[in-house]
Amino acid sequence: MAREEKKRMGKKHRQASTRPKKGKAPRAATGRGAGSGRGALTGAVAPKARKKIATKKAAAERAAKTPRRSPEFERKQVIAADFERGREQKQVSPLRAGMEERTAKTSGRISKGPQKPADMDEQQWREAERIGEELSVQLGRSAYGEGLKREGGALGVDPELERDRSLPLVAICGRPNVGKSTLFNRLTGSRRSIVGDEPGITRDRIYGEVEWSGRDVRIVDTGGVVPDDEALIPSEIFRQAQVALDEADAIVMVVDGRTELASPDMELARLLLRGGKPCFLAVNKMDTPEMGVQAENFRRLGFRNVMAISAEHGSGIGDLLDEVFAVLPAAPEVEPERMEGIGEEMEEDEDGGYSELPVEVEGEDARASVATGDGVEARPRKLRTHGDFVQTETKVAIIGRPNVGKSTLLNALTGTDRAIVSPIAGTTRDAVDEVVERGGHSFRFVDTAGIRRKGKTKLMAEKLSVIMARKHLEAADVSLLIIDATEGVAALDANIGGYAHESGRSVIIVVNKWDLMTTAGDDGLRKFDGKPVVDPKVYEEQVRHALKYLDYAPLLFISASEGINVNQVFKKVELVARERRKRVSTGQMNRFLDRVDFQRASVPMKKRVRIYYMTQAAVAPPTFVLFTDKDVKLHFSFERFLCNQIREAFGFIGSPIWFKVKARNKKKAG
Repeated sequence: MAREEKKRMGKKHRQASTRPKKGKAPRAATGRGAGSGRGALTGAVAPKARKKIATKKAAAERAAKTPRRSPEFERKQVIAADFERGREQKQVSPLRAGMEERTAKTSGRISKGPQKPADMDEQQWREAERIGEELSVQLGRSAYGEGLKREGGALGVDPELERDRSLPLVAICGRPNVGKSTLFNRLTGSRRSIVGDEPGITRDRIYGEVEWSGRDVRIVDTGGVVPDDEALIPSEIFRQAQVALDEADAIVMVVDGRTELASPDMELARLLLRGGKPCFLAVNKMDTPEMGVQAENFRRLGFRNVMAISAEHGSGIGDLLDEVFAVLPAAPEVEPERMEGIGEEMEEDEDGGYSELPVEVEGEDARASVATGDGVEARPRKLRTHGDFVQTETKVAIIGRPNVGKSTLLNALTGTDRAIVSPIAGTTRDAVDEVVERGGHSFRFVDTAGIRRKGKTKLMAEKLSVIMARKHLEAADVSLLIIDATEGVAALDANIGGYAHESGRSVIIVVNKWDLMTTAGDDGLRKFDGKPVVDPKVYEEQVRHALKYLDYAPLLFISASEGINVNQVFKKVELVARERRKRVSTGQMNRFLDRVDFQRASVPMKKRVRIYYMTQAAVAPPTFVLFTDKDVKLHFSFERFLCNQIREAFGFIGSPIWFKVKARNKKKAG
């Protein structure tokens, strides 16, 4: 080989002697140069191939130790016969009975609940259930384990929540890809439900409200129902749909008018008509008036009320609502609570004090009374940004990577099977929310879809689910960042936590599946992977080191599937929500500035500013305005120093702190 050719090939010509040739075994290393010469080999396999083989062998050993199904899935496996025996103990409607029978045959799964011990007969078990229900009523616990409720006073039940529960409910059902989510978004006037051409996008129940002719009703969108599908996710979708249909006051079945009737349509129609509830058939995708004649062909399903609609274009929606509202019961009248207007709230005082505004009076008397001030009682102005209004509901977003236990945590917090849980990553697509009353406080937990990297999301439904997850995160007050204890903190976990931090949401770090890291076998090693048991303090240090920017966030170790430390989540959320809306007066902040030694802050001279005084301009998140001598952006080290000093003095646990600089002379630093 010529010298120029060797120089052009670079490193390749030096590896040519060690690369095995096709059809020939590599020569063994012998002689004095074995193991040290350029052409020596240390075995019958090339060096690069040895590395690949060792990597595959190590991966195979790890896969053999890792269970193929998650513990949550294994614990939910039950026998169909037990389900049938439990169903015989209660009276159910014909619709629910037929659906539960098919669900038991396909999935063999039931919702969580107390099971009868083997050594107790049926009469004793019924008596125990009766006593338990009486005690539950006396203690004020709901049937779904929503927690303690207190009557009257400041700890009473949220009237808005009670009003929503008293509204009639309309359920939308049908087989996959017939336009149920499009109809739901059309009726609610929002994009709450993800819509796409792919069948089976909607899986969980999605609730909304519809106003028509001066009346309000609740509406629920269900996933595509395929009664005879034995797969895990379709059977869970069917189970979620049967819950919605059982609690609905009226049912709207949607079919695709452009296709022929299928067996799932006929099977579902028989189940609905047998239930005895008001049922309506909406023949969707009738985009033109000429196509409306084809809707008459669907009367053979047995429905009396058949209407041709186009959910995408809005035609026929009014007629459908008129028919549905005519059979719904009237909701009780509730006087809405008077709130301040947005225009009044935008007028904020820099000092955070109260201004005197007259009581609202209508007509000419209002202008006269404001001008003269006679006979008008002064009242303090209250602003939401100042934290004066009492927040009746705390929105909590559950965020994290796919398959870290978000849906399992939602079910554990609500005490129900509200969300579908499976070992398949990406099961949750639409955001699922549920309200929980506990200790007089109202919490709305929102289970979001697992956030993936942009390069990993290929399907349209996955891309939309990630976008909706970030939108629900920005609309929440507190975010629960779920981390899989068996995998540790990944780079994607840090990115997701950064979304919550930058959007101003309060953060609580929740390490899930902690039971797998602490449960040891007879040999003293973990049953999960055969490694030593983890020390919580050491694990917390590792999490804090990986999430340095979330040093203000509390950390919890829980097991959602086992219910370990789940009650601590409520306490931390209540604490963080209270700290998020904390307000510090201007006098306290100025006295705080006098005690701070700013010489300790390592800031370049060019970026140093002199703070005359500071005030808290808003809450949720806490926002402070600094009145300085220069109109410059705070150096990151100075901002971090000031933030740490404020937390040490006033707390603000779990909430990010924002700063705004306002120069006195309005001159920018050169």
